[in-house]
Amino acid sequence: MVATLYVHAALFLQSQATSWDLRSMWSSMSTLPRIVVAILFILSIYSFGVMIDRALMYSAARKQSRVFVQQVAGALKEGKLDEAIAIAERNKKSHIAKVVATGLSEFQSASQQVTDSDVIEAAKRGLERSVAIVHAEMKRGLSALATIGSTAPFVGLFGTVVGILNAFKGIETSKATGLSAVAGGIAEALVTTALGLLVAVPAVWAYNYFTNKVEAFDVEMDNSSMELINYFILRRGAKK
Repeated sequence: MVATLYVHAALFLQSQATSWDLRSMWSSMSTLPRIVVAILFILSIYSFGVMIDRALMYSAARKQSRVFVQQVAGALKEGKLDEAIAIAERNKKSHIAKVVATGLSEFQSASQQVTDSDVIEAAKRGLERSVAIVHAEMKRGLSALATIGSTAPFVGLFGTVVGILNAFKGIETSKATGLSAVAGGIAEALVTTALGLLVAVPAVWAYNYFTNKVEAFDVEMDNSSMELINYFILRRGAKK
């Protein structure tokens, strides 16, 4: 029944293309479908804002990490830990720099207070905390994309149900069964359904894409942490 109404409404809108546009459909909508459209519009703006923010953050992290890795390698090779920390502070958007800076700071601090065996453990705990914090920063906003992607179609579906109800009310009010009696309600249903999908699909795509990015960053941070721990072990062993 619903599918048949959709087909008839689509044919009607096509035949009345000159009189049916977004503005006229909005003016003919009842209150509830308008609220649904407004909610979907807000969700769309928010999701695109998250997409832009994450894209800029990940791009900056990638670029600064490349620069940081090249610069810090020479400083660590020469044993200049203070210089390595300074390089990390100049690349604050780099996820690797944040982790390495924390590890170096923990190593320097622990070297002056605890025994050799505890120095490595202290540095390792500092690196683990730093990786967890940076991971949380990288994932910020992605849960919202997942929520929008999963709920937007149902918000649109709610508008669809309201549009169908309005279509049947139109039949009851006009005492007619022609297409003109249900066209307004079906138009509301079509618009809210389309908007729900239009909001949800980009949010789901972006969530999957950014999640893969975060997983790649996690691997890079874990590798950097292990390499730094090996560096600390070799450095402590050379001093003995």
